[in-house]
Amino acid sequence: MATPNRHDSANSPGLVNKPGSAHRLGHVALRVEDMERAVSFYRSLGLRLTWEAEDWAYLQSPETGDGVALLSPAYKAAGPHFAFHFKSRSEVDAIHAQLTATGHSVGPVHDHRDGTASFYLQDPEGNWLEMLYEPAEGIPSNVAGQASIPARLG
Repeated sequence: MATPNRHDSANSPGLVNKPGSAHRLGHVALRVEDMERAVSFYRSLGLRLTWEAEDWAYLQSPETGDGVALLSPAYKAAGPHFAFHFKSRSEVDAIHAQLTATGHSVGPVHDHRDGTASFYLQDPEGNWLEMLYEPAEGIPSNVAGQASIPARLG
């Protein structure tokens, strides 16, 4: 018996691999108990702190822009998830409309304080994911002296 091809649109009702699809798996978000310890650990692995807030932090590879979001117990906007990144806000809006049209439950699209926009949903197995627009210039940093790492959405 042949194994279904997970990239075959016939196996993912309502989703097709076409222009406007996710361009890359861009970040993963993890729940952490000790923010300072977690930030220190990921910085020791070569990631750069891009965004720092009381309840979350975002670190990125300076080479690729791929990121790790660290969520404190106080962060309530989202839980652990992974995110597909898109080149334009209109692509996020289009995938939101496509999923809604197929009857998939999705959250509303939100504009975020870091210049991105996204929505959250669960896959059919209950895993949380985010569909995120990342500006071409990258996610702006709120860390003094840090420039944005341009998005590699090529």
